[in-house]
Amino acid sequence: MKKEEMKIEDLPGVGAATAEKLRDAGYNDLMSIAVASPGELTESVGMGEAAARKIINAGRNNLDMGFTSGEELLEKRAKIIKVGTGSKAFDELVGGGFESGCITECFGSYGSGKTALANQLAINALDINEEGIPQAYAIWIDSENTFRPERIKQICDENGYDPLTILRNIKVVRAFNSDHQMMCAEKVEDLIQKEGLKINMIIVDSLMTHFRSEFIGRGTLANRQQKINKHMHVLMKIADQYNLVVYVTNQVMSRPDTFFGDPTEAIGGNIVGHNSATRLYLRRGKKGTRVAKLVDSPYLPDGECIFRITDKGIEDN
Repeated sequence: MKKEEMKIEDLPGVGAATAEKLRDAGYNDLMSIAVASPGELTESVGMGEAAARKIINAGRNNLDMGFTSGEELLEKRAKIIKVGTGSKAFDELVGGGFESGCITECFGSYGSGKTALANQLAINALDINEEGIPQAYAIWIDSENTFRPERIKQICDENGYDPLTILRNIKVVRAFNSDHQMMCAEKVEDLIQKEGLKINMIIVDSLMTHFRSEFIGRGTLANRQQKINKHMHVLMKIADQYNLVVYVTNQVMSRPDTFFGDPTEAIGGNIVGHNSATRLYLRRGKKGTRVAKLVDSPYLPDGECIFRITDKGIEDN
């Protein structure tokens, strides 16, 4: 048997019942098991630590762990999707649009344009053809009750799209707590594998709301950061495996020890920062404009652009 053809049931000590538990917990292939820790399998599947170590080691021994050459990665980069923002200046700032295969984070205070940008991206990610028919889907995980179909309808009306056709391809789920939010992200894989949906984008608006409200005080910080790390790794894995865009919005706090410059900082700490390939800071500008500042990118230089939020969506100033 070739290594890449090995199934979960072929692992030692894994029968049909255990394989079903693993899949229900989100371990759908050898790679997901090979990169898991014994503690994760013990907690999510209920097996003993010795058994967990055994199947993890077997998975690692029978798996091509994914070493690729730089040339192969360059070819893979040629297949990435870029979802435009509606503003040429904004697209230029982020290298042609929000790219697939990674997480892009936008943080800013209330009214800075994070959700407005999400509305525009959700429409643009649908790959609408000349007849106005979407060729793909967008997933919106809503933790703040910010999604409004009326706003999508307004943008569609202004741009000549049929609102009901567009809204049909934006799948929205309301997350009521952090565990529910994490589960919603994990279930996106089922929509792709079991229902066969072509998903181009996942939007999480916002990333930290539930984690911020449920974990209060320094004593809970370690547990909170572990959960956030797991959540973002799930999003990152889905983005890479299925070549889709992940856009997350984030809240901010003001640092009282900052005496010079802007004291605004994204919440979530280094866990969020390190897992986001591209980070953008949004703020209000003059005369109703918004300013997007590129804070971090693997290959793009820092910069800023100005855009407007209008009835048509996101537009150049």
